Amino acid sequence: MNQHLKNIRSLERWTIENSVDLYGIHTWGGGYFDISKKGEVTINPKGDDPANTVSMMDIISGIKERGLGMPILLRLGNILQSRISRLHENFKNAIETFGYKGEYRGVYPIKVNQQRQVVEEVTHFGAQYHHGLEAGSKAELIAAISLLKDPEACLICNGYKDEEFIDLGLYARKIGVKCFFVIERPSELPLILERATKLKIKPLIGLRIKLSSRAGGHWTESGGDRSIFGLSMTQVIETVDYLKEQGMIDCLQLLHYHLGSQIPNIRDIRFSVVEACRVYAGLIDEGAPMGYLDLGGGLAVDYDGSHTNFTSSRNYTLAEYCADIIEVIMGTLDDRDIPHPTIITESGRAMVAFYSVLLFNIIDVSSFQTLPIPEEQAEDTHEMIINLKEVLSNLTLKNLQECYNDALYYRDEIRQLFKHGNLSLRERAVGENIFWHVLKRIAAALKKLKKIPSELEGIENALADIYYGNFSVFQSLPDAWAIDQLFPVMPVHRLNEAPEKNAILADITCDCDGKIDKFIDTHDVKNSLPLHELKPDEDYYLGVFLVGAYQETLGDLHNLFGDTNIVSIEIKQNGDFKFVREIEGDSVADVLSYVEYDPKAMVVSFRESAEKAVRKGLITPNERQKIMKAYQSGLRGYTYFE
Repeated sequence: MNQHLKNIRSLERWTIENSVDLYGIHTWGGGYFDISKKGEVTINPKGDDPANTVSMMDIISGIKERGLGMPILLRLGNILQSRISRLHENFKNAIETFGYKGEYRGVYPIKVNQQRQVVEEVTHFGAQYHHGLEAGSKAELIAAISLLKDPEACLICNGYKDEEFIDLGLYARKIGVKCFFVIERPSELPLILERATKLKIKPLIGLRIKLSSRAGGHWTESGGDRSIFGLSMTQVIETVDYLKEQGMIDCLQLLHYHLGSQIPNIRDIRFSVVEACRVYAGLIDEGAPMGYLDLGGGLAVDYDGSHTNFTSSRNYTLAEYCADIIEVIMGTLDDRDIPHPTIITESGRAMVAFYSVLLFNIIDVSSFQTLPIPEEQAEDTHEMIINLKEVLSNLTLKNLQECYNDALYYRDEIRQLFKHGNLSLRERAVGENIFWHVLKRIAAALKKLKKIPSELEGIENALADIYYGNFSVFQSLPDAWAIDQLFPVMPVHRLNEAPEKNAILADITCDCDGKIDKFIDTHDVKNSLPLHELKPDEDYYLGVFLVGAYQETLGDLHNLFGDTNIVSIEIKQNGDFKFVREIEGDSVADVLSYVEYDPKAMVVSFRESAEKAVRKGLITPNERQKIMKAYQSGLRGYTYFE
């Protein structure tokens, strides 16, 4: 923990501003989240009206009154609407400022969050801006053409395309949907043209190119020559020649590329736009009419609030992103007197990340506790234990580093002696208890230092408590486990109190990876999170924010923990809110059926086992009834802690 926080705690007076600074809610919250005077996280649906807020604890109270248990995925429809509006308004402002002659069309990639409610709300809220959809599979295409009603909105078809996929897209084109087939591989084009001829409809064709430009971050492999998707420049020319031969060059109207997801550095975005514009101009030189430039995704979310080019951040604002794209396109194409294209971006993460919050309660805490050290020492006490006790007795502010090194040495010696049978289990326990006394005393002494030696910086993390949360990392936060994605995590109440504990979070799976031990920080990554001590008979709630992108569809059934309960709310102008949708999470029977169990057959099988136990005299018939009732109730129950 940084020295600034220690100094604040030492003043024994905690304010809301301290919590704002500690958890960084103003830096990553986008204006949508704040802390009230009562010390509760509040939601501001538009991000620009502090008076129109709702307390997260009021929402939790409403959830409990309706009988839904934790964990809960909370969806905030107003915020999704705001994100779509902000994107389009910023592009509109940039277009007006620079005098751009083309238009902007946003497109939502369904893969980012395929849940029906999410895609429905995107198309509903985005209709006023002609916001479209991107589909990368047959299932996504079928979903898209059922929801997209606006003839001005674009439907971008990426991914592998078989005959059925192509026919569906062509039929969508026939009924008025502006559906583009983006060629990812040269072999796709002949089939598209064949089916288009058969169905008597001219297709809208786009080309996805492999840029030489590459971006930093987790998804750097999306760009560059070795990207698995897209056409090389040689293949682009081959495709153009084929279209000319077939008399279909007029169908080529869109150029597409995808640099990667979560691009933190604006410079990478600018470089990629320049290169794409050169290709776009080249396609016009080849006789293609063009008209659309699809920049793909990449608009990042500032998860840690540092406003840097760190992987979990971004060093640009939304306004800068839009202005830079407009400026670069104009600067590149105006020299050639090429008409400004309609700009498409496939921003998904930046649209839906703020839309969802994972809420869960803490069900237990494992505190780091030491036992008292007996004052009297037995005559046969081992020398290493005596030495370790002397380290504890002689510890001062001036010799912290020396005592730390000595304590590590004597502890390791004690462990080796135990392994070789030269020390008893009780003696080892005594030695380790003294060692942790040393570390706790060093940690307390470090608070008095202005500068902490680098070798001692991790001691407080080693002493961190373990807070057991009622959730599954694998189901609800798979990116935190798989790629070390950082999400903002904080208590949603008691923020007018000083958090006296440092903790890591463990979920309720039986897996050592089921934990969160890396947390956002504006200067670095923290290895523990300041939390409050639990109060008897009072729930303690945490929220994981910015989880609307990818987490729901990537989640797995580790330990057979299923989907969480989902609650969607709408916040009204007066600061009130209403529950607009409740979706119960998976039951035990649900998740068992996902992995090919038959719950009905399981009940029959278990009943037979219980009846055998009755015949053997192990239980009474009445006990069998209670046992079966408990078994069936368990099948119907929530997979999480109830």
